[in-house]
Amino acid sequence: MKYFNIAGPCNSAEHYMIDASTRLQGVEQLIDSKQYFVIHAARQSGKTTYLKDLANRLNAGGKYYALWCSLEGVQNVVEPERGISTIYDCITLALEKTSIPFTYDESYERDKKNRPLVFLTLFLMNLVKGLDKPLVILFDEVDCLSDGTLISFLRQLRDGYNSRPEQAFVHSIALVGMRNIRDYKARIRPDKDSLGSASPFNIVTKAYTLQNFTKAEIVRLYNQHTDETGQIFEDDAIELIWEQTQGQPWLVNAVAREVIVEILQSDYTKPVTAELVSQAIQNIILRRATHIDSLLERLKEERVRKVIEPVIIGEPVIGRLSDDFLYVKDLGLITETTGRVGPANPIYNEIIARALNYDMQKDLLDNHSSYQIPRYLKNGRIDMDFLMRDFQQFWRENSQIWEERFDYKEAAPHLIMMAFMQRIINGGGQIVRDMAAGTGRLDLCLIYEGQKYPIELKLHRGKKSIENGLEQTARYVDTYGCSEGWLVVFDRRDKIRWNSKIFMKKKKVNGKTITVVGV
Repeated sequence: MKYFNIAGPCNSAEHYMIDASTRLQGVEQLIDSKQYFVIHAARQSGKTTYLKDLANRLNAGGKYYALWCSLEGVQNVVEPERGISTIYDCITLALEKTSIPFTYDESYERDKKNRPLVFLTLFLMNLVKGLDKPLVILFDEVDCLSDGTLISFLRQLRDGYNSRPEQAFVHSIALVGMRNIRDYKARIRPDKDSLGSASPFNIVTKAYTLQNFTKAEIVRLYNQHTDETGQIFEDDAIELIWEQTQGQPWLVNAVAREVIVEILQSDYTKPVTAELVSQAIQNIILRRATHIDSLLERLKEERVRKVIEPVIIGEPVIGRLSDDFLYVKDLGLITETTGRVGPANPIYNEIIARALNYDMQKDLLDNHSSYQIPRYLKNGRIDMDFLMRDFQQFWRENSQIWEERFDYKEAAPHLIMMAFMQRIINGGGQIVRDMAAGTGRLDLCLIYEGQKYPIELKLHRGKKSIENGLEQTARYVDTYGCSEGWLVVFDRRDKIRWNSKIFMKKKKVNGKTITVVGV
């Protein structure tokens, strides 16, 4: 029986999957035109599945020899000479798994050692000489290469490329990884070994990216399971999966697997409901699978912080054509739709917030156990004024210590308050977070026992901070159909005394009661 795969490439014999050939259009035309090109996409979005399928289709077509070659084994090889030698080993290992004619030549070992700057060019020229059909190589995990190895690798490909048609060389090459080719340029640019006008990147005619699944593709994927087992995905469940994952392939498969295998224990008589999907999503977030952990590791990178921090606090993001912004977008951490930059999907939204304030949450659990939901309940509702006064006191006593501990110092107030709220709602509530760059705020909504409590967080940015915040909060409150909301304004000016920063005032704005909380 087939299953939803969340580890490694998919194959149609074992896994439910969307036909890989439908996810990129125009690649085979580029190959026919003898082009060198890039395919980039976030981790576990189907790149390797696509490449293996493409190689199989090209070989089956009889027009080309197609070789899929992973360069993952070259990771952490810093010296270019060793790197090129290891790339050769990766190519020969890949060849051994195919029917492509290949004859080992003893001179290769000598040339690897004595002529590393041209060895790869010579080897590939020699390889294609013995073939009766053009060779296509699909290099996977190219972004594993260290800078020096990357420069040498691409220069040698360019040497071979420029030798055509006088000298036989590889017909078409795909460079595949998480990053676009321009990010390789950004990595190398600061080095004294500049690529210059002879940049090997000039051989790349086009960069493609694998898109997320559409909603229709999610339905087609899940229908494969229904056809095989009879187990249905209710419409509300599919809608929730689409909303929460935005079609990210690993998440789409992981949610389905979590419900069917872990929660329902493969009982196919029970339908997949929205309630079960919600439970599965929380399980995935808490478990932090390898896919999620690999993304969270990226949050530690300075170039990622430069982009993610403005998203958290609602400040304008750095130039959208900058290498840093495009890098974070390529990683799949953010998305840009209709001019709005935010986390790529609600699940990543939640994971980013929880990961960045995890230490704060643990401190609250270990050292401030009194901050729990029963403390704030009054007649089945959260007493928000009591909660906010508690947070004001907590902030006054602890903010200076904790702000210094955060790498995301500008976003520290928002992260600390979210940690405070997270501890409170762990008793069965929910936090809805709306993070987006350029909004000037972070919107939160506490949901507990069916009641909604909209909260807006802002940094004090001048005299109109509160005035503008009141209008924004009133609109946010209205989106939830509520009559009351809370505007929390963090004043981080050193010269302002705590007695002036800490206050709580109620305002009426467009028929809504807004409590302004100064901290």
